[in-house]
Amino acid sequence: MNDIVVVGGGMVGAATASLLSQSGWPVSLVDPGTPPTAPGGEIDLRVSAVSPGSAAILGAAGAAAALSGKRACDYARMVVEDRHGDARIEFEAPAFGLARLGTIVENEAVRAALWSAAEDHGVRIVSDRVTAMNRIGDAIELELAGGDSRRAGLVVASDGAGSAIRAALGVVASTWTYNQAAVVCVVRCEHANPGTAWQRFLDTGPLAFLPLADGTSSIVWTLPRDLAEDCLALDDEAFAARLDDAAGGWLGGVVTTGPRASFPLSMQLSDRLVGPRTVLLGDAAHTVHPLAGQGVNLGLADAAALVESLLQARAAGRAPGDPDVLPRWERWRRSESELMARGIHGLGALFTPEWLGPLRRIGLGIAGRSWLAREAFVVRAAGLGPDAPRLARGETLKSLLAA
Repeated sequence: MNDIVVVGGGMVGAATASLLSQSGWPVSLVDPGTPPTAPGGEIDLRVSAVSPGSAAILGAAGAAAALSGKRACDYARMVVEDRHGDARIEFEAPAFGLARLGTIVENEAVRAALWSAAEDHGVRIVSDRVTAMNRIGDAIELELAGGDSRRAGLVVASDGAGSAIRAALGVVASTWTYNQAAVVCVVRCEHANPGTAWQRFLDTGPLAFLPLADGTSSIVWTLPRDLAEDCLALDDEAFAARLDDAAGGWLGGVVTTGPRASFPLSMQLSDRLVGPRTVLLGDAAHTVHPLAGQGVNLGLADAAALVESLLQARAAGRAPGDPDVLPRWERWRRSESELMARGIHGLGALFTPEWLGPLRRIGLGIAGRSWLAREAFVVRAAGLGPDAPRLARGETLKSLLAA
């Protein structure tokens, strides 16, 4: 059976559905939410730093307009510094042969473009929730809350960190909690953000300013949970003052702040990524600390690698859910995601404790002087490493279909 059901219509799930449908498979996308709409008015709190490799994948999936619209912001410069001393690293995209290091986009704008593209390419969107899954011969049957069911030769689970599909498979997810939360907010400073992704390591955790198209910045401030709760309770003036102190008056100081929110931080790695005719993608497979902004980029690479693997299998006469099709993809993506997740986990352990401040500054200084270290970081963070999917490296879906 060649039908594919994608469960979860976030950025990763919707991109997967669109790419698979364009590749010729009958695809359904099951999601309990309402169809996303492109945001208007104020910049949404939920933004992502999309790498050049991920931008290429999203472009192939049909979301190019969301990445080049007036509300998206490319950045070609990144600065990482320590609060104490002069240790810092700077990255300039042209020095590494890149036009940009990334693009800050609103999640809902990308989701809206992907859902529209998916429908245009024949994806059947089912507004419902999966309540059970059963193996029936060469297919998986998904029971839905509304009483309907869907049968597929392959189920792609991209239903988030609390994945119901992962639980139904009995897949164990190892979880590390950090006792930290990320405070997010849009802020306007005295000077417009010049298109720089700026991050400062503090004794309590990193603070990042991500550039937005209107000159404001989206902040991601990692704090111990109690301090994060304090920041949410402050009035705007008190919060701006605390943020100014942490940022050292970068961009001339904070003038206005928008609504604030926070979310707890953890790392989660599934002990396997595939089950009988089922595959886990994105946050259903792994979640990482936002320190390096790689969560959604890992998920999009999962999606592109899956499409590439399934196309290779089809050329060899294999159906998407055949038992010998998915293990190669699992080895590929599990090694990559674990390397990234554990690397970020290690950086968090190094950069947070106050007593490691001197070692942190030495490390930043060495990395800042090492071209090889900076190049390796930029290439991997850009989603263009040696194990990157072909779509991420600029090949078209048409070329993959012709291979």
